[in-house]
Amino acid sequence: MCGRFVLKATPEEIADYLDLIGLEDFPPRFNIAPTQPILIIVEGERQEVGSNLPNRKAMLVRWGFMPGWVKDPKTFPLLINARSETAIGKASFRAAMRHRRILIPASGFYEWKRPSKEEGGKPQAYYIRPKRGGIVAFAGLMETWSSADGSEVDTGAILTTAANRSMSRVHDRMPVVIAPEDFARWLDCKTQEPREVSSLMRAADEDFFEMIPVSDKVNKVANVGPDLIEPVSEAAPLAPIKEKGGQLSLF
Repeated sequence: MCGRFVLKATPEEIADYLDLIGLEDFPPRFNIAPTQPILIIVEGERQEVGSNLPNRKAMLVRWGFMPGWVKDPKTFPLLINARSETAIGKASFRAAMRHRRILIPASGFYEWKRPSKEEGGKPQAYYIRPKRGGIVAFAGLMETWSSADGSEVDTGAILTTAANRSMSRVHDRMPVVIAPEDFARWLDCKTQEPREVSSLMRAADEDFFEMIPVSDKVNKVANVGPDLIEPVSEAAPLAPIKEKGGQLSLF
């Protein structure tokens, strides 16, 4: 799953990476948590023929997906992630997969390796970021929920997939990352049906991310400083991955 993430890129860097215009200024965020506002990118109205202006737009939604058919949000679980393997057919996400696919820019995310009962000890937090640095775009879904009094709340979730072998040393799930060359295809809900973009919902390449052990300060939502992503010594180093016969293996 993905329960916390980081967005420390500047608005200019995000706009350049995702082909946006008019992105307002905002501070870096080092501990984005569920129910907080998150920045998302959607496909806007198409520009006139001959225009060079991008048609994507940015907006803020609450991290915690709420299907439109929910009557009482207090009785519905907080959906911060959606499993990509079942989202097309699941009632909660079916409509959003068809009509409201989004991109969620991030600089990286956090995950925790939890020791077994036999091992004991505390979970080790990791900051997981692209080895090349920069920004990634998570695949996501959005829905606008309307209350009985007519008020509306835009909500979103991050799509996840089975972890690649490298990531599986920490957790069995990871966010779906959409490559820049696939942005248009993923966001195009008018001509690209869910089954036609299902091939994009896969694990990132083995060497795409690096996992940096960080302190447990990230556990507290109140901690929001850049010190959260500073490396620390891990109690139990992750098992190395070696290549054997063309296959990546754990040793």
